[in-house]
This record gives sequence, structure tokens and C-alpha cells, in this order.
Amino acid sequence: MTQSSSLKRAISLPMLVLYGLGTTIGAGIYALVGELAGVSGYLAPAAFLMASLLGAITALSFAELSSRYPRAAGAALYTREGFDSVGFSTLVGLLVVSAGLVSAAALVNAFAGYLNQLIDLDRVTVVLLTTLTLGLFAAWGIMQSILITAAMTLLGIAGLVIIIYVGHGALADLSTEWPKLIPTSDVTSWGFIFAGTLLAFYAFIGFEDMVDVAEEVKDVKRNLPLAILLTLGITTVFYMLIMTIAVLSMPPEELSQSSAPLAYLYQYHTGEDSTLIIFIGLFAIIDGVLVQMIMASRVLYGLSSRGQLPALLSRVHPKTQTPLFATALSIGGVLILAIVGRLGSLAELTSIIMLIVFSLVNLSLWRIKQRMPHNEGHINLPSWISLTAFIVSSSFVVLEVTKFFFK
Repeated sequence: MTQSSSLKRAISLPMLVLYGLGTTIGAGIYALVGELAGVSGYLAPAAFLMASLLGAITALSFAELSSRYPRAAGAALYTREGFDSVGFSTLVGLLVVSAGLVSAAALVNAFAGYLNQLIDLDRVTVVLLTTLTLGLFAAWGIMQSILITAAMTLLGIAGLVIIIYVGHGALADLSTEWPKLIPTSDVTSWGFIFAGTLLAFYAFIGFEDMVDVAEEVKDVKRNLPLAILLTLGITTVFYMLIMTIAVLSMPPEELSQSSAPLAYLYQYHTGEDSTLIIFIGLFAIIDGVLVQMIMASRVLYGLSSRGQLPALLSRVHPKTQTPLFATALSIGGVLILAIVGRLGSLAELTSIIMLIVFSLVNLSLWRIKQRMPHNEGHINLPSWISLTAFIVSSSFVVLEVTKFFFK
């Protein structure tokens, strides 16, 4: 291996959108529908909508920053430019890596839950075999990994289309049941939404991973910002449809009891065996694990290549053109976290970490725009958008920290 080898610029716009959908679709709908129904009840669709708006304002910041600085180690690079601090940038980069590893660990546990519907296997065994197998794919090569994630993403989307098709009849009840889905002025009602928003927000995490493969994207200043916005838009439409169908189909408390909620929803509407949906769910979930592993390794690579972490992590294998040492470290982190953690707690921890990162990235863009208002890339947003995104993201962090101390 040699550090002079470079990453291969091979990812097109469609492939990049599929890459982004791979981490959002699998991570959210297939894993967390039941969990969210248990937290927010009939207000779960409202929680998804609030989470999408929270993600959207930050996605705009990432879109502009990715056109300004189209290089790996996205959030760490952006905060370095915004705060002019190498140490602070390194800390943010490690937070992003931590969030990726925790997220992947949550998904491995979700995978074990779905697999348990088919085969009765020890959870630790499933975690070990799944993590190591996906780690080998991540080390194999970026183009091979992207093709694999693209195929699994298309399969995951097909599964959602099937659920929408078999359950669309439930949407007819909207004309009479819609008051259940709308929050009242009561504080308790909004409390259910805010509680669910943090969990639902986890389902939208993924667009920020896309910036970490910037050095492997074709026509990066155009394709990367566009792919971020397309990914978030497509994801929001699917999530709102699925969650609305779910809570109109059965009581939320019943849905929350299932470890494979979409498979349960399919069986409820068709009366048929749900093996097909379980298989699709399995692939959709591990798709997200693979994307998170790739993301974490690329952030480590990016930090190392700029002298912020040991040089070993930026060594790229001349044949695979992937950072093998960074990938191996990511695999080990996912394995440990997946064994000791559980889905719900890992998902919430991921959300909190990423909200902290998003707050800092939004503030970084605002500071950058004060110094350099003009962007020679393709996107120039008003500075108030990044400032608003900072205030909203940091407010959610404060609310969660306050809730933790006053439990």
C-alpha cells in the first residue's frame, strides 16, 4: 500500500442518489416504524414531518458547503474552514465517525431482529457474521460497494412500493381519521411529537454521508449538492406515505410490538406470508450498514490525509483503491457497538451526535459566508438559512440534554 494512490472518481449522479437512499431508506422505515409508533402513537407521521424539516434546512447547508469544498472528511473540513481550528475540526470529524459507527451498529441489531423472523440464531453470532461480511465488501472497492448498495437500495424501494400498494386502502380513512394525526394545542400532544422527532430524525440521517465520498464523485460541484436534495426529497415522500398507512392500519401500540414492522404490516393487509418483505427488509437494512462503514472510513481517510490523524489511516491500497486501515478500524468499532448496544438507544444516540455536528456545520457555513459571501460553485444560499438551521439544530440538542438531566 502507498499513500500516493488516490481515490477513484467513479460515482455518477444516479449512483450517488442511490448511495444516499441506501443509508436513509434502510435505516429509517425498515428499522424504526414500530419504535416510532410506540413513542409518538398516531402523531408519528407528524414527527416524521418535523424531522424532515429539521433535516432539510441542514441539507441545504451541506449542499452549499459540498460545492464550496468538494473534498472528503466533509463536516470536519467544513468546521475547519468555518472556525479555523485544526483541533476542533478533528473533534468534529471523530464525532461524525462515532455517529456512523453507532448508526451502523443500530442497523446490525435491526437486521438481527428481521432475520430472527426467519431463523432462530443467536444475536451475537448474527452481529459478528454480518459485520465482518459487510466489512469485506467495504474494503473491496468503492465501485463494487456502490453497485452493491445501489442494487440493495432498489430492492428496498421496491419493498416500500409493495407496502404502499397493499396498504393504500388505509389512506381512504384519512377523510374521517385525520384528526388523530394532527397535534392539538395541548403540551402533551407536542411532547409526543418532539419525543418522536429525535427518533424519526435518525431515519433521515444519510445525506451528510454523501459528502464524505466527494473525492470519488464525477462532476462533484454539480452532482453532489443535487444528489443531497434529491435524496432528502424522495425519502420524505416514502416515509410520510408508509407511516401514515401504518398508523391508519392498526393501533400504534400493536405495531410497536413487532421487531419487523413492515413485514407485519404486509401480512396484516394481505393475509399472506411475509417472507418476501422480511428478505427485502434484511437487504435494505444491511445496505445502510455498508454505507455507514464506507462513510466512517472516508472521514478517517480525509482527516489522516490532512495530517489530523495518523498517516496509516490515509494509506490507500493500489489495487482496491480503498483506505484499508481506516476501513478495518471502522469494522472493529461497529462490531463492538453492535454487540453491547440495542436498536432504540443506539438510534437516539446517533441522532444526538449528528444534531451536534449539524449545529456546528450550520454555524460554520454562516461564518464562512460572512467572510466569503460569494460561492464559485453552483449554490449560493442566503446566510439566514444557515443561521436558522444552527438555532433549530442546537435547540433540539439543548432540549435532549435537559430531558436527560431531569428524568
